[in-house]
Amino acid sequence: MTHHDLNVTTIADALEHLTEKGFEGMARAVEILLNEAMKLERSEFLGAGPYERNVQRQGYANGFKPKRVKTRVGELELAVPKTRGHGPGVEPFYPNALERGLRSERALTLAVAEMWVQGVSTRKVADITRELCGLDITSQQVSRAAALLDEELENWRNRPLGEHSLVVLDARYEKVRHGGHVRSIAVLVAIGVNADGKRSVIGVSTSLSEAEVHWRDFLRSLVQRGLEGTTMITSDDHQGLKAALRAVFPGVHWQRCQCHMQRNATAYVPRAEMRKQVARDISSIFNAPDRHEAERLLAKHVAAYAKSAPRLAEWMESNVPEGLMVFALPVHQRRRMRTSNVLERLNREIKRRTRVATLFPNEASLLRLVSAVLVEVSEEWETGKIYLRMDRA
Repeated sequence: MTHHDLNVTTIADALEHLTEKGFEGMARAVEILLNEAMKLERSEFLGAGPYERNVQRQGYANGFKPKRVKTRVGELELAVPKTRGHGPGVEPFYPNALERGLRSERALTLAVAEMWVQGVSTRKVADITRELCGLDITSQQVSRAAALLDEELENWRNRPLGEHSLVVLDARYEKVRHGGHVRSIAVLVAIGVNADGKRSVIGVSTSLSEAEVHWRDFLRSLVQRGLEGTTMITSDDHQGLKAALRAVFPGVHWQRCQCHMQRNATAYVPRAEMRKQVARDISSIFNAPDRHEAERLLAKHVAAYAKSAPRLAEWMESNVPEGLMVFALPVHQRRRMRTSNVLERLNREIKRRTRVATLFPNEASLLRLVSAVLVEVSEEWETGKIYLRMDRA
């Protein structure tokens, strides 16, 4: 089966619209052909046609999702085919025909955001989006799009949350002009894993406030939006975070990121030639089969470094236990919850966009662009495969 196997009825319908309405029927003709092409592509993806029994089948058709797409021939009302039950490691189906349109929509949204945050005129933004998307967009449309984007992102940031037993927090910094000076703004991001084992971005915040105040307000906002059932929070040792966690999430386990802790340890190693051995010793603690063995190894290494590296020994004794809370989780959940590495991709995506702006004119512009990036990543996660098995076995 190939993309050229469009049935005769479909072609006839498209030709009828062109014959009757000429160029005015172009959008409907394209709509008919594209909808049929996407159904054929789904059959190829599944390895079987509708209702066909086939041992090579890679899943099942699962209806359609309506989607409106603006194109050069007009707005199309599309029915995007969905699938379910694909094999392990198989990415969810999405029509190749829409990949370019999908990227263009993202480019349009982010171009508006990126240009808007730099104070570029709406006329200039219109020129840029025309080049990106092949669409003739007026400056008035761009202004409305920016307003709609702000409303959409605000609604997303304030959406209800529900149960997320595992949460990962991280912070990064961006440059913003404030009161005639360039200031570093803290961007706080929270990821949650729900009862189905799916991850999503559950919160983002920017602020000029002091670290502890910002963290406390951010965590309280998550609770106010309905975050519940949280049993463990993983993060690096950010300034003010521990105090904020004690105030907002008393009794919830805190797991300090083991990856960042390994890096922190190098500051306490007295000689460069000792670094590899220290790294191996700390790794042996983190990779222990259970907490009892991890604590035994920690005591052993602290004693071993007491004379040759007393500052390191003292640091290990005080800090490494903060990285052992993950042993309270089932074995199959520990690898992904013992670090905040899950946020590294987010930080890369955020940096890729924010470096275009370089310096933001205000805090609101930064929040707009970061939120736009996080919405896209979160939607991919929520519709993708399971991140963690949530059973206790």
